[in-house]
Amino acid sequence: MKVTIKLNNLKYRYDVYQMFNIYYPLEEIKFEDNGEFIVNIEEDKINFSYGDYFNEASLGENIKEDIKRLIFSSLKDITNDYYPWGILVGIRPSKIALKYLEEGKSEEEIIEIFQNRHLASEEKAKLCIEVAKKEKEFVNKDEKNIAIYIGMAFCPTRCFYCSFTANPIGASKKLVNPYLEALTYEIREMKKYVDERGLKIESVYFGGGTPTAVNNEEFEAIMKEIYNAFVNNRDLYEFTVECGRPDSITIEKLQTMKKYNTTRISINPQTMNDKTLKMIGRGHSSEDVIEKFNLARELGFDDINMDMIIGLPGEGIKEAEYTAEELLKLKPDSLTVHGLSLKRASILYENFILKKGIQIKKQEELSSMYEISRKLAESLGIKPYYMYRQKNMVGNMENLGYSKEGKECLYNIEMIEDKQTIIALGADAVSKVVFLEDNRIERFGNVKDIKEYANRIKEMVEEKKKLLDTLYLK
Repeated sequence: MKVTIKLNNLKYRYDVYQMFNIYYPLEEIKFEDNGEFIVNIEEDKINFSYGDYFNEASLGENIKEDIKRLIFSSLKDITNDYYPWGILVGIRPSKIALKYLEEGKSEEEIIEIFQNRHLASEEKAKLCIEVAKKEKEFVNKDEKNIAIYIGMAFCPTRCFYCSFTANPIGASKKLVNPYLEALTYEIREMKKYVDERGLKIESVYFGGGTPTAVNNEEFEAIMKEIYNAFVNNRDLYEFTVECGRPDSITIEKLQTMKKYNTTRISINPQTMNDKTLKMIGRGHSSEDVIEKFNLARELGFDDINMDMIIGLPGEGIKEAEYTAEELLKLKPDSLTVHGLSLKRASILYENFILKKGIQIKKQEELSSMYEISRKLAESLGIKPYYMYRQKNMVGNMENLGYSKEGKECLYNIEMIEDKQTIIALGADAVSKVVFLEDNRIERFGNVKDIKEYANRIKEMVEEKKKLLDTLYLK
């Protein structure tokens, strides 16, 4: 299906597009002179028409928000669907609540702002306040406190919903050694930089891709490098390794993580339904998840995160309930609930949505599935501590991290709040330099291609140091 819009003032094209994309996320949205939806923006008012439907509103000081509210409300009337985040499309809604809390506004005032200004539900407003209060306990206030991110550019197989830099390792074996050599160089050089500038590392996050996709010996070698550079003899808050895929976890790799003082790991099933796991290209079964989780517990890991994705193709309330029941039996220390993001570069979007026409569940059912995950968190005794949103999420919902008290992932909070410099290593890793006094951020991204990363590693390290020096040698 194609959605066509006749818009008389293309200056506001993107704002109009954002609202239509909430209600028609899988459709092609076009602006045409004979569009079926008609949006007229005049000097002091906006009107919206579709067939016999007509709606109108006046424009005030914030024209873009007025336009969004009118279009959102009109599409709600036409479709009979309600999206509880209203006109909010930003990825960090809890920052809005945190800002108002810091200004001294009451919770009641913040809820009213979310409802009236953003057309968001009371439930989402309260969620933002709860997350903001937790984040406020951890948010960074010292420019010399930093986080380290290390990215592994390989996975056992490529999940169909993924668009990240994650090369299937079976077809990339010749690239592994050059990549690890370049990554080792970058680790050693950034260790020197951190020490020379007297920076304090608070958290280290080894993600990807899948860090455990490489073999036992390769994993041991790179973990030793990370430990010697960023963990040993440092007063870290946490060291996370995102194991992710159970089919890549071995007892030797878990023992290596223990040896090098890993404090937090992720074992991510996404779903416990084997039919879905096979369809999305995960390459493991639910039994593998249970086996590796129990093995990690036996080895003494007491801070294990698990992920659950809402809205995977073919999954409804029954499948979400089954996943929740199985995760409850395992009792993870933290849980991250993701809404499926239909990224245009993913195999899922190209092959399953476009070519095979697989349908995503309707908003009402998706909301019920999110409620199942909320009840799971409640049963586990874990509470929300960080949140972010993505474009093209089914149901226009959110990704929400829950944890036990004291098991919050500091890296996740700092990454979302944009208040701490993150030095990122690996292909496609983006470093973020945060100037707290100026309230601005500068970024430096390593190249995405693995061969280019290996060939240009020295150049990228020097450029990264130059950017960091604009903060640390000012």
